[in-house]
Amino acid sequence: MKPSRKQTSLVPAASLACAIVLGLAAGSNAAVAATTTKVPDGARPMTAAELYMLYHDKSWRWPDGAGRMQNTDRRFSAWVDGTGGQSWAEGRWAVTDTGRLCLDATWHAANGQFPAKTCFVHRILDGTIYQKRETGGAWFVFRHPITKKTDEATNLIADDLVSQRLEALKTSLTVRKTE
Repeated sequence: MKPSRKQTSLVPAASLACAIVLGLAAGSNAAVAATTTKVPDGARPMTAAELYMLYHDKSWRWPDGAGRMQNTDRRFSAWVDGTGGQSWAEGRWAVTDTGRLCLDATWHAANGQFPAKTCFVHRILDGTIYQKRETGGAWFVFRHPITKKTDEATNLIADDLVSQRLEALKTSLTVRKTE
């Protein structure tokens, strides 16, 4: 049985979305994460309130894009423009008292759309925040007690790095789909 055109076109979209959500969200710390950090005994899961204060109304700058965690309705939006192609996402973000931040969104590319959920786990001890991507991620220091320039947390900024670029990508990808 020959796959339908729609099924065939979604395979690259699904691959692109997985690469984006699983790789780029933590991609800027790839060099740091390559050396696995052991989380010390006594580190506890961050609370939902602590995670909310860390991420709300912030943009997370990535090597090829950015994601924004808006306070209003816990909206999450993102864009990526890299060697794997262009895509954008909209969905929601959530935090839990077990130290989890989850980004649940539908990613859109020129060849389709794909829902994806990526979660990050956080632990804290003496002001040091440890993070890893769930399912296969490695622990690393996300933020030191006295923030270092190399800390991934320095990529969380109050400026909106997403909205303007998101609209441009939506328009660009819509035009390509109709051509």
